[in-house]
Amino acid sequence: MKIAIMGAMPEEIEPILKKIGTYSTTKYALNNYYEGRYAGHDIVVAYSKIGKVFSTLTAASMIEKFKAELLLFSGVAGGINPSLKIGDLIVANALCQHDLDITAFGHPHGFVPEGSQFINAEKELIAIANDVASDMNIKLQEGIIATGDQFVHSQERKDWISATFNADALEMEGTSVAVVCEALQVPFLILRAISDTADMDASFNFDEFLESSAQESATFIMKMVEKIGN
Repeated sequence: MKIAIMGAMPEEIEPILKKIGTYSTTKYALNNYYEGRYAGHDIVVAYSKIGKVFSTLTAASMIEKFKAELLLFSGVAGGINPSLKIGDLIVANALCQHDLDITAFGHPHGFVPEGSQFINAEKELIAIANDVASDMNIKLQEGIIATGDQFVHSQERKDWISATFNADALEMEGTSVAVVCEALQVPFLILRAISDTADMDASFNFDEFLESSAQESATFIMKMVEKIGN
């Protein structure tokens, strides 16, 4: 099986490339795509850059150009569910676009005609993720992830997104990847490590967290690859 593994930033894919070891690099659509083998699978890895437009382009390229049959996304997110703490892992069981607004035409937030307000993730891949979490003896929470082209730092905005979508976490790429995968009928999973919360300590160092969380997320994602059948 050809499996795509995505992140938004280079730090999120570097440990994955180290685990693959040997790979080739292809330049396409102003990005680099890395192809190798792992656990009997062909793997293509890329970071998209931040935001919905770049992640849409990268996901579509991995499927259409590099023929990926399944897509795994690993990155960081802000927590808005009080049960989520910095460093916790969450896997999306549904995703939405919190900044999509045509309510002036009578539609709910996050909805466009011929689309849907929420996109559901693959139950089979979530089950594999839960198996991996059990094997690693770590907590994995399932929940709704909201995506938008903005870094949300306003508590008022976070509260609105939580109330409007019942969302548990916020980020900037997941739903756009989900839209592509749903349209092209490719199974996907969005895994996020919580990088900030409403009650976070002011002394928190994001760069240090990104490095450590990328390592843990890479281990998690590659253990999922090991469990996915060829």
